[in-house]
Amino acid sequence: MLKGRSIKWKISFSHFLSINFIERQIMHFLQRLSIFFFILLFSVMGSLNAQKNLRIGIAGLTHTHVHWIFQSAKQGGFEIVGIAESNRELAQRYADQYGFSMDLVYPTLKAMLDQTSPEAVTAFNSIYEHLAVVEACAPRGIHVMVEKPLAVSMEHAKKMEALARKHNIHLLTNYETTWYPTVTATYRFVQEDDNLGAITKMVIHDGHAGPKAIGVNKEFLEWLTDPKLNGGGALPDFGCYGANLASWLLKGEKPLSVTAVTQNLQPLVYPKVEDEATVILEYPARQVIIQASWNWPISRKDMEIYGTKGMLIAKDRQQMICQLTSMKQDTIIQASPLQHPYDDPFRYLAAVIHKAINVSPNDLSALPLNMLVVEILDAARKSAQTGKKIVLNK
Repeated sequence: MLKGRSIKWKISFSHFLSINFIERQIMHFLQRLSIFFFILLFSVMGSLNAQKNLRIGIAGLTHTHVHWIFQSAKQGGFEIVGIAESNRELAQRYADQYGFSMDLVYPTLKAMLDQTSPEAVTAFNSIYEHLAVVEACAPRGIHVMVEKPLAVSMEHAKKMEALARKHNIHLLTNYETTWYPTVTATYRFVQEDDNLGAITKMVIHDGHAGPKAIGVNKEFLEWLTDPKLNGGGALPDFGCYGANLASWLLKGEKPLSVTAVTQNLQPLVYPKVEDEATVILEYPARQVIIQASWNWPISRKDMEIYGTKGMLIAKDRQQMICQLTSMKQDTIIQASPLQHPYDDPFRYLAAVIHKAINVSPNDLSALPLNMLVVEILDAARKSAQTGKKIVLNK
């Protein structure tokens, strides 16, 4: 609809019949209509430019979470412009499954960056290789998203952080649980609505029957069970979820101490790394217990939160169970679906890079929060090795 002052037709009948007058009015109308459509065209072009597809490169295919980005690409919002993977047989398997050309695959990360110039790179290789990805991308101004956890150690994490700061790139960490509706709903329930009161305890469970038992491919299993390439076994693989969620819900508060016990319950299957871990985070007014396992008969990613007014269980990605002191029975809550771009890691990445949204230091994917996650994992590893409580520096 055209906006503006309405045209007043206060003229005589003879003027109304005047062809010249009618022509002038038609020309005036067409001029206004042309201006309107030019404004509309520029508006649409600006909108399309703001929503242009992000050019993404993939570093490695050995982490099977890479299926996620291929599946997500079907929904649009970003474009996969290149893949760095030296294992041609592995790359061919993915190419056959998802129908992309092997022309997208380059033998090295440098070759892929040189030839495709992506705006961002997603790392789907071993955790140890995350540092090399940032070393290659940061000086070129290429943003990076790695799969959880951020790094194998604080030594690696600090180098990655320094490079990201120096070259002013986003360095984000992707967790499956970040995109659970129940995770976002839990934060609102606890922090914004203050339904539970002050948090006194959290118990966070993440695990499954083990990578061998669930049938991960050989390329993934090879580095996932290598203490150097993964930084350990079940502790970094699943303990990182609890450290991430607890730190986020507690608004980046650093624990006073970390105590951990790890075991190898399947030594013939996982001879080099732990397959069971329990981590206790001590805070001035609360306690967090993180349970990570490759030995459970079922897969689970859930958390229990206890406060002064009640308790909440985020049972899975959709369902929560709540009981408040003012209630006589449990209430089952279905979490509302997440809205774009907070429902997908790669469209979230695109929105961050295109400055449609800002990343706060305490966001689940943010670098500062994930530096704390690695610090907690480092302390847990040291505690398990020494049998002592590890006090963290403020």
